Amino acid sequence: MKKIKILSGFIMLFLLIGNSVFSQNSDKKGFALLELYTSEGCSSCPPADELLGKIQNEYRDKNVYVLAYHVDYWDKQGWKDIFSNADFTKRQYDYAQFMGKEPIYTPQVIINGKTDYIGSQETSLRNGIKSAISKPVSASLSLEASQNANSLSVNYNVEGTSKNSRLLLAVVQKEAKSNVKRGENAHRVLSHYQIVRNLQSVDLNKNKKGTATIHLPKNYNAQDFEIIGFIQDMNSGAILGVKKA
Repeated sequence: MKKIKILSGFIMLFLLIGNSVFSQNSDKKGFALLELYTSEGCSSCPPADELLGKIQNEYRDKNVYVLAYHVDYWDKQGWKDIFSNADFTKRQYDYAQFMGKEPIYTPQVIINGKTDYIGSQETSLRNGIKSAISKPVSASLSLEASQNANSLSVNYNVEGTSKNSRLLLAVVQKEAKSNVKRGENAHRVLSHYQIVRNLQSVDLNKNKKGTATIHLPKNYNAQDFEIIGFIQDMNSGAILGVKKA
């Protein structure tokens, strides 16, 4: 009887350890962060916008994340993109330096800060996603957000980062439509997905945990928006981890 109890105890211990290891491994499964650089003034961009929206919907419950940055260098070509931001143009130039690839272009998709693709080429993008999610994660991130009037308080905890890492928090509008009246897409109604409305950089302290305050767009609501955080190595541009709040 004692032998049976001891054996059952060992089995329970083995199961507990196994479950713990499985949980740790599942938390560190691969991911793909797709950063699209697009513009309402670019006639090549709508197919990429539609494709990224399709991918976002298809991979909604998996470790695949989409961020669409509307750049401003098309704004002088006859139509000003209402979502454009000079900061996003600068971010694209930073990637050009990281990867040694110039000039910049739209629609460009960068996966995990390492490899770029033409945003409308579906087969290449899907192969890039498969490659990205097959690789182990080097850093983990947890986020918890709570709203206070026109701002969000985001509690973060980061593990396994490099010395030159930063946390970036994106306020993302899930969908929008625009009636474009001039420029290359004149007289078209364009659909947009995963639009980055604000991107905030957070310095990571020695403990690599803390609280960040994010200012929200006027039309923010929890149903139509989401918060995506990711860790980036500022020496190489590589994305080390990503999470939704």
